Amino acid sequence: MLGTKLRILIAEDDDELAVGLAQSLRDGGHAVDCVGDGSAADAALRANSFDLLILDLALPEIDGFEVLKRLQARQGKTMVLILSAEDEIDARIRALDLGADDYLTKPFALGELEARLRALARRARGGGALPQCGTLALDRAGQRILDRDRPLELTRTEFMVLAVLIERAGKVVPKAKLFDQLYDWETETELSAIEVFVSRIRKKIDRTGVRIRTVRGLGYLLESVASERELGQDGTD
Repeated sequence: MLGTKLRILIAEDDDELAVGLAQSLRDGGHAVDCVGDGSAADAALRANSFDLLILDLALPEIDGFEVLKRLQARQGKTMVLILSAEDEIDARIRALDLGADDYLTKPFALGELEARLRALARRARGGGALPQCGTLALDRAGQRILDRDRPLELTRTEFMVLAVLIERAGKVVPKAKLFDQLYDWETETELSAIEVFVSRIRKKIDRTGVRIRTVRGLGYLLESVASERELGQDGTD
């Protein structure tokens, strides 16, 4: 739907609306989790990394304004789309001033919601040089990874894993972090599935001058071969 697979948290106390919206987003290829109150939303946002929060303002426990305020205080990069039955201009202004990226009133058409999300995704992708590691460059807008301007042949899941590693090149990425980018809470897939994807990616980037190094007990680190040689490391287990 958005051209990019996102990890999305829906904070909505209307179960019917939340289930329907979550299913539509999952059908679009996104990983979606749902919570029904503000306390659960705040806890989920503290414990996990989400690309997008779809937030109802009239939540029990903690209202949406407080959830938004706490999220912005942590200076996260999560985009926020407000879904609210509150149509007063004061509520809109307050939510936007607190850091919301967009505001949509209920009831709404699914097509309009999808258009809003596409606009947010474009804004998040916008401008600047492509993230790089050695000869590899991440083109999220085009959903591809380039090696010296030539696209690599990757599956969708391999792309998602390698994209995260490129964005955090030179830093250790925990296996659980990669898992969270691919699957929602209800997925029964084992964490060890990440090892399979990393193994496949290693073979595909073997001649690129970039390698994935396993940091035992911590996770994976993407480095150029040159930097690995400087450290006296071979880039593999």
